[in-house]
Amino acid sequence: MSAFPPVRLQDPADFGRVGLVIGGDSAEREVSLDGGKAVGSALQRNGIDYQVFDGPLALFEAIREGQVERVFNLLHGPDGEDGSLQGALQLMNIPVTGSDLASSALTMDKVRSKWVWAQNGIDSPPFEFFGPHDDGYERALDRFGLPLFVKPTGLGSSIGISKVTEESELGPAVELALSYGSTVIIEAGIDGDEYFAGVLGQNTLPLIRVETPHAFYDYAAKYESDSTRYFCPCGLDKKREAMLRGISFKAYEILGASGWGRVDFLLDKTGKAWFLEVNTTPGMTGHSLVPQAAAHVGISFDELVWRILETSL
Repeated sequence: MSAFPPVRLQDPADFGRVGLVIGGDSAEREVSLDGGKAVGSALQRNGIDYQVFDGPLALFEAIREGQVERVFNLLHGPDGEDGSLQGALQLMNIPVTGSDLASSALTMDKVRSKWVWAQNGIDSPPFEFFGPHDDGYERALDRFGLPLFVKPTGLGSSIGISKVTEESELGPAVELALSYGSTVIIEAGIDGDEYFAGVLGQNTLPLIRVETPHAFYDYAAKYESDSTRYFCPCGLDKKREAMLRGISFKAYEILGASGWGRVDFLLDKTGKAWFLEVNTTPGMTGHSLVPQAAAHVGISFDELVWRILETSL
């Protein structure tokens, strides 16, 4: 996990006809569309023969008509990042960027990811989870105190997440999370800085530390705010960063993720790392973290897109 190997393919024609799938119907649609514009432009500059498809159904029709031989997946959330797309493409014998069916489904499920991590020595904030007909949310309050984080169990981009600092906020936060899925996770709040480890192939990218005036690194801080600050180098000494990059890669591999992705964690005031989630289709917008980290090691956006496409080989 040190130096990045050279790209594997030199001729754009070797990729064949590529379908770039973006958009879809999830709550993360706009993030996908935004990133898709940037990725499409990079594919064009790289000389790659590609078509853009809004959602899986349009893509599948093109595959049946023989128009697509390989897929660059930039769908976020359900139907694109949860294994659904990956399973369908597997049946069609069409290679796709990123993780496979099983690991995509596992990483998208925050509860089961945490269970797997717990069995393998990866620390994650303690939590309770609830189905749509459960009540007793107060048990999380009794167990952890405040603050709490309330999240949908199967969505990204910080959509539907609330930081609860008053008891009266808990009920509305749960209702918001349930509007995005059938189950909710309530985590103990960890006081610490937010770090992000991009993964490309078998290598981790330099860590990025984020500071925001928002209550946490929420949707607005990620995609809309100009006040969010990104630090790469992250400010840790080289030995400490190398250790955390190694643990991040372990957390990624334990869930079966492959190709490319991003690992999110908190570093508390004692220096302990608390892992939050693995993203198997990270954002590729102008605010996104993986392109920023790649640029720090000399990988341009166009080369990054090429390397991500190579993960489908």
